Amino acid sequence: MRVVVGRIGRAHGIRGDLSVDPRTDEPEKRFAPGSSVLCRDRVLTVAAVRPHSGKLLVTFDEVPDRTAAEQLHGAVLEVEVDPADVPDEDDAFYDHQLVGLRVLVDGTERGTVLEVLHLPAHDSLLLAVDGRRVQVPFVEAIVPDVDLAAGTLTVLDRPGLLNPEEADEAR
Repeated sequence: MRVVVGRIGRAHGIRGDLSVDPRTDEPEKRFAPGSSVLCRDRVLTVAAVRPHSGKLLVTFDEVPDRTAAEQLHGAVLEVEVDPADVPDEDDAFYDHQLVGLRVLVDGTERGTVLEVLHLPAHDSLLLAVDGRRVQVPFVEAIVPDVDLAAGTLTVLDRPGLLNPEEADEAR
């Protein structure tokens, strides 16, 4: 099973270094020198990594120069994980663990998680709620509880979050 661990930003310098926005709670594990990641249709091996302005600067063996690095701008980096594996941190989840969870709002089941969206600012959840597809930021202020054992995820409703018509009424 593939898990998203980062998104490639701009090339940095002339040697092929890449700015990577980590999308994992385990960047030290996923981007350790010698580890491999999947990028589009190829495998990239981490040669070196260092922190830089809140992101990582990563050098891959297969990216020899800036020209090669620029071709990877915007690419998603993934790794293969065993479906039974779980992240080390208690409040971290793999996408496949979240997809299919029942969505609870005020204790009532209202839908299911369809997909995890890895957006530039933060991750979001695409939900099927009351027959509509709704995108919800996957942040603790809106999604305070994920209970994998129960198969549920709690969403705190805000005016307009789950029902766009309510946003107009709240004004």
